[in-house]
Amino acid sequence: MDEKQTLAELIAMMTEHDLDVLKVKMGDATYELVRRDPNALSAPSVVPPSVTTAPAHVPAANVKRVTAPLTGVFYRSSSPDVEAFVSVGDRVEVGQVVCILEAMKLFNEIQSEFAGIVTKILPQNGDLVSQGQDIFWIEP
Repeated sequence: MDEKQTLAELIAMMTEHDLDVLKVKMGDATYELVRRDPNALSAPSVVPPSVTTAPAHVPAANVKRVTAPLTGVFYRSSSPDVEAFVSVGDRVEVGQVVCILEAMKLFNEIQSEFAGIVTKILPQNGDLVSQGQDIFWIEP
């Protein structure tokens, strides 16, 4: 696939899923696409010194982290009218399908590398996840 076709497919994916930013690494090439409203004026954002942020997602020491093996759109089930592959509190086994990641019109079944109880599902259904991003936390 040539670079022009790859970029066209990535732009189509951004449009289809109404994404503002898409970063994809394929082999040695990294594509980072940013879509902005040309009519919007950007104002600098200022965070007052009194505002502090805490880490949003910090797993316990015994938590096994299932990460996204590729960048794609996260789906909890194979179709909207079907029950989710797993939910918080479910027991999963090694090799069990836990979600689907859609990348460039391909639906990739993601399997758990760990056995245990699902304690957290980090992305929401339909969210874009990046390669290496935590998607599930599993406790043995």
